[in-house]
Amino acid sequence: MGEWRSGEWRYSRQTARRRSVAQISLLWAYMELDQILIKDLSIRGIIGINPDERVNEQEILVNATLWADTSPAAASDDIVDAVNYRTVTKSLIAHIEKGKPLLVERLVQELVDICFEMESRIMQVEMTVEKPGALRHSRSVGITIRRLRDAAPTREGQETS
Repeated sequence: MGEWRSGEWRYSRQTARRRSVAQISLLWAYMELDQILIKDLSIRGIIGINPDERVNEQEILVNATLWADTSPAAASDDIVDAVNYRTVTKSLIAHIEKGKPLLVERLVQELVDICFEMESRIMQVEMTVEKPGALRHSRSVGITIRRLRDAAPTREGQETS
């Protein structure tokens, strides 16, 4: 990892040399994956720390990019070989509707974990969760995270392998 200087991460040559060939190969492999987009998924749910947010549902906006190899499905034209983004999306919706997290940070991580749990072909996820209207004078506030399958924590907080 690099070091923090002047508001940004800096990587030295020494840091770059420490990266193993395996890490670089893994990163390259992820760059070659296809992207499945889930855009503007709008669900009502309970989220927030304020008393009114704990009882009143509010709009939660989700955008996700799922990285996977879609070439097997393209070659076979068979749904069995495809990432089932419908099932993933239904699981995300169900989780938001029944869950009641306090923080957006927790919800966005839980949604990423669900993607990895639901579909083994998903290798990387970028997820954005927003609360439209949460701040005055702002259309929305939210958080975007990106996780690789190898670095995805399990529900118990342990790393998967």
